[in-house]
Amino acid sequence: MNYMTPQGFRDVLADEAIEREQMVRRVQDLFAQAGYVPIETPTLENMAVMQKGGRVPASPFKFFDAQGNLVTMRPDVTLQVARMCATRLGDAPGPFRFRYIQRVFREVEGQAGADAREKKQIGIECIGPSGAKADAEVLRLFVGAMNVAGVADFKISIATVGVLRSLLSATGASENWKVQVLDAFHESNFVKLDQLCDQAESRGLAYTDAIKRLARVRGGREAIDEARMIAADLGCASELDTFQETYELLCAEGFSNLLVVDFSVMSSFDYYTGLVFEAFAPGLGTPLGSGGRYDNMLGIYGVARPAAGFAFYLEEVQAAIQLAEDKPEDAPLRIAVPKGSLNPDAIEALESAGLDVSGLEHPGRALIISNPGVDYIIVRPSDAPAFVALGAADCGICGEDSLIEAGCDVVELVDLRFGACRFIVAEPAGAGQQVAEHYRRQGSLRVATKYPGIAREHFEQRGIQVEIVKLHGNIELGPLTGVSECIVDITATGTTLRENDLVITDEVLSSTARFFANTASFRTDARVRDLAGKLYALAQERDLKVTAGGTK
Repeated sequence: MNYMTPQGFRDVLADEAIEREQMVRRVQDLFAQAGYVPIETPTLENMAVMQKGGRVPASPFKFFDAQGNLVTMRPDVTLQVARMCATRLGDAPGPFRFRYIQRVFREVEGQAGADAREKKQIGIECIGPSGAKADAEVLRLFVGAMNVAGVADFKISIATVGVLRSLLSATGASENWKVQVLDAFHESNFVKLDQLCDQAESRGLAYTDAIKRLARVRGGREAIDEARMIAADLGCASELDTFQETYELLCAEGFSNLLVVDFSVMSSFDYYTGLVFEAFAPGLGTPLGSGGRYDNMLGIYGVARPAAGFAFYLEEVQAAIQLAEDKPEDAPLRIAVPKGSLNPDAIEALESAGLDVSGLEHPGRALIISNPGVDYIIVRPSDAPAFVALGAADCGICGEDSLIEAGCDVVELVDLRFGACRFIVAEPAGAGQQVAEHYRRQGSLRVATKYPGIAREHFEQRGIQVEIVKLHGNIELGPLTGVSECIVDITATGTTLRENDLVITDEVLSSTARFFANTASFRTDARVRDLAGKLYALAQERDLKVTAGGTK
């Protein structure tokens, strides 16, 4: 009999429970002293309430109650507070200042290390007040919470979503394109954002260059000036006034060393209307917490009011404290370097960027090569995203296909322009009608592949239901032996396909090598951003040489 806890859940033993209890008490006392009162929301929530919030995290538990309502175990508390205020407190004058500590239930499918399905979320909601002083109050309380919890080393990336939304509205682009751009911001995918903007600019759409530039605005007070220069002449800078006032209020209180203006920060929620922020601790693969202003949210459920707040996970705070205790001073930059076909070009790119790559070309059986200021962790390309996402490496290089397949939460920074390969769909020559008839009768296709994530996403985009048959070698055998109707695989020349009488029926994607980073490392370690800038410049030079008729 299995007496283990369910996957993603764990027991908390007495020593840790005491630490958590003391930490929670200090944080709650801080909130209470600021005038915030406790509330509780139900563990189960109607799915319709959560869906109103847009990009809410996926909950692993959904089911129907006795009345036939689809309910879920809450993945977030803020939406529940908005629902409560709009319906239960609609006639009350306010303002309201609430604090809470609740268990939330989340699941991120396919993400390496995302096995904690239950976490303790601690947060506050300030409902009614608006403007710079209210935003500063929320940020001030977040800093205070981190301090009393014991987090010694962290940074807060802040921005306002208003500038981006104004630019998107002014482009004249389709809603689908705007959604894709927001997706790129939410995913911190600079490569995807550049591609989308370049495509739109080629079609004559306006302001796309400003959107690309805005995503790279980062720094202190000067970053606000830079964002204003980008957006003011386009009539899209009005949201910066309140944001600048908030920033200056906090700097006057001595918080400037904690704040980083970063217009690439976009939360995974759609409901923010003004200020947004995320906090990061060095070495921690996920944000400590996040928050912002969501003035339109309460109106969705009933009576509208301005609102702002934040939430953080107790588990992430504990992890950040432990990392700070374990991490030595002047830790080297850790880079995941791929084995195999990408290895020579990856080493050349790192060397061209000014790094010492001694010993990396012939490492022997060594798995880590240490040079002054940098550690190279030698991994399979498919493993690189997991090492970076989980904080074992600050940044790394692998193919776009490996990033897609892993589904990890990383920042995709640079298309390195080498390691190109094609993913295709192929089937036996002359089998088109037979495959179509099979799909008509069965309602799905069997697809043999080493890349189930890529294959599934490709067919989902085309509205085709598939059954994935994961193989590890000789994918061509799938349709030849009746294991599948078709395959999704990499091809360079197509020779192997032709030799086995297979023909290409569709293009899935073209993949090149990417430089990517751990979310926290990108936002807390200047070395990562500096390396990204150098690699981006090298990739641009490579493009120019190819355009001029040179060779890679």
